[in-house]
Amino acid sequence: MNYQETLTYLYNSAPLFQQIGKDAYKEGLDNTLRLDEYFGHPHRRFRTLHVAGTNGKGSCSHTLAAILQSAGYKVGLYTSPHLKDFRERIRVNGVPVPASFVTGFVECHRSFFEPLHPSFFELATAMAFHYFAEEQVEVAVIEVGLGGRLDCTNIITPDLSLITNISFDHVQFLGDTLAKIAREKAGIIKPGVPAVIGEANEETRPVFCRQAEAVGAPLWFAEDEPLVRSAEPDEEGHLHYDTTDYPDLCGELGGLCQRKNTNTLLTALRRLRELGYRFSEADVREGFAHVCGRTGLMGRWQRLESHPTLLCDTGHNVGGITYIVEQLRRQQYRRLHMVIGMVNDKDLTGVLRLLPADATYYFTQASVKRALPARQVQEQAARFGLQGEAYPDVASAVRAAKRRVTSEDFIFVGGSSFIVADLLNLYAADTDFS
Repeated sequence: MNYQETLTYLYNSAPLFQQIGKDAYKEGLDNTLRLDEYFGHPHRRFRTLHVAGTNGKGSCSHTLAAILQSAGYKVGLYTSPHLKDFRERIRVNGVPVPASFVTGFVECHRSFFEPLHPSFFELATAMAFHYFAEEQVEVAVIEVGLGGRLDCTNIITPDLSLITNISFDHVQFLGDTLAKIAREKAGIIKPGVPAVIGEANEETRPVFCRQAEAVGAPLWFAEDEPLVRSAEPDEEGHLHYDTTDYPDLCGELGGLCQRKNTNTLLTALRRLRELGYRFSEADVREGFAHVCGRTGLMGRWQRLESHPTLLCDTGHNVGGITYIVEQLRRQQYRRLHMVIGMVNDKDLTGVLRLLPADATYYFTQASVKRALPARQVQEQAARFGLQGEAYPDVASAVRAAKRRVTSEDFIFVGGSSFIVADLLNLYAADTDFS
């Protein structure tokens, strides 16, 4: 099989949460443990950092990897979901896993894993750990897929556990209260392993404290250690931070949520120094300033065009959309155009309630089975005074928006990671699209 045939095989034989949602979810670690034993426990051959949270875990994972790469470490990075290509999930020093490794992995090991009927994520995780071991990475930054306690990445014993925040998402799996969701994510806190919590409240803080006390893990709350004093955007949308540790720190990622992510990261960096990780101030500055180039991060308040501005963001739940709406309020434009679509396991009502009523909407749907029909989103949006037309795909929605804008307008594309994925694929495949 070639690479595309291999991906088709994987998507068809192993349920992909990215495509079908809850039916792809497999609770428990039985398959993961059997795969891990079969491959000889590859995760034990390199150091790891484990990152969980409802929002921000991708940005934090990529930034940690960028800093460590700048310091000269050979760094593995495992994240999900991918936006344009599966290989984005598994990187070494920012370079995606070769297509030949993906095809070889399936060809060599399918006779073992097929009888297990693993999920797509279980197979991808086994592939990532196996690849990192073969590449002899020194440290791997491992992003949790869903939750924490029963996530198949949770077989690792990391040097540091980091949980960015808790918000409502995947409630059918993780629970319908913040405390229940926090309990699942707190499951990555391991005996004796330092843990950093980015954001907490009166409902979630006791959960983290109880878990850390139960396993004897040192615990830090980043909010108790306010290392970021201020954050101001520049003309290019990058953020300039006044911090206690790194004066005038420039961050390439520009969303408002990055201020709290940065405070979390600076707290984590202090812990990593205490653990013996070697990095200079210059390494930290380089990692923050060039995270996208070093790690391939996409879709975080990403500007694709100017005059008019066209920008996308993968925020897809109430917590993420809250930041996006506030960021949009701060932009300068004549008129706002919103290309929006969502998938069927998200809080559609909660998100629509937050969106600005004075924008022109282009309701659409992503090219995944989980996508909510555009007309359904349009009908629900009308209840909140949000007006616009429905379009069958992202391409037609964005083209419609472009036909109606002036050079002083602003087009935002988002509501789902899969809407952003379709958009980025359009730009990659169609040179005339932009």
